[in-house]
Amino acid sequence: MTPLVSFILPSFNRGEYLEKCVTSVLKQTITELECIIVDDGSTDNTREVAKMLMSRDPRVKYFYKENGGVSSARNLGIREAKGEWIQCLDPDDWIHEDKTRFQLNYLSKLKHKEVVFYCDYERVYLDKNQNILRRESKILDDYNRKQLIQRLLVPDFLADSPFPLLQQCLLIHRSVFQKKMFNEDLKALQDRDFCLDLLVVGVDFIHTPIVGAFYTKHQHNRTNNWSYMKNYYVILYETVISKHKELVPLCQVGIHFLLKEAIKTKDALNLARLLNLMQPPLYLAHNKIAIHHSLIVRLIYWIRTLIPNFVIYEDYRGPRSKKIFSVFTPK
Repeated sequence: MTPLVSFILPSFNRGEYLEKCVTSVLKQTITELECIIVDDGSTDNTREVAKMLMSRDPRVKYFYKENGGVSSARNLGIREAKGEWIQCLDPDDWIHEDKTRFQLNYLSKLKHKEVVFYCDYERVYLDKNQNILRRESKILDDYNRKQLIQRLLVPDFLADSPFPLLQQCLLIHRSVFQKKMFNEDLKALQDRDFCLDLLVVGVDFIHTPIVGAFYTKHQHNRTNNWSYMKNYYVILYETVISKHKELVPLCQVGIHFLLKEAIKTKDALNLARLLNLMQPPLYLAHNKIAIHHSLIVRLIYWIRTLIPNFVIYEDYRGPRSKKIFSVFTPK
């Protein structure tokens, strides 16, 4: 039987989470499916867990590759997939049992199948033993193309709305992958790059209002590492602007924040890269000062490197320095 839907699960040392994720796939109310586990060079028990799951259900398949990152693992799974529809799902997350049926039911309202469905989700916070600490519902709007592009270019910590296009929430017609595969040079934020390119070339993204995915937050998430993620936001903006010059203005919220962060942390490398992407003015000192030229930004950076951190930034101050500054701060 040819599956209607292929689920792609890239796994790098996620064996402890894999069974719950695969079980949520196999319990879908649409049964014509395959579940493809792509082992991206794991050194844990991913292979053993995958073999156990294959012995339970022939719809589970396993492929091994040398470690190359989540994008290369997804791309391998997509090439091996037989389904007309494809969902990529991280193995530490899971999906609602009716997600696939609910999303495909929206086909009756469309004139063509070359679409991406997206849905609402829950953010699930786990402790080190995978016990649920708390849950947050993320209910999305029916965004138009421009709104989705704008939101994808704003880092989540600067946005006032949930991230709308989690890979866990997407159901993608396989024809879409003729326009775009995952960028294997990006080791983070590749979902944004993927969706942005599709939106720019006119692929329709359709909101399906079901809490269809459960997206976990735990100690092993790479997104917990700000230094790692900060660098990849810079790479993302460089990548987007190299392809889509018209999106330069929409990138500025994130670029300006990262410039301020580079000045604060004395990060000369990222400062230079970001200045190549910046559109002035850059506002500093709580938006009281507008900087209109990159040379002035460089001068401010040089001056900042000469001043101790605690003099400029309150979050660097200890109890003693806070007490001293309070004497000179008007109440």
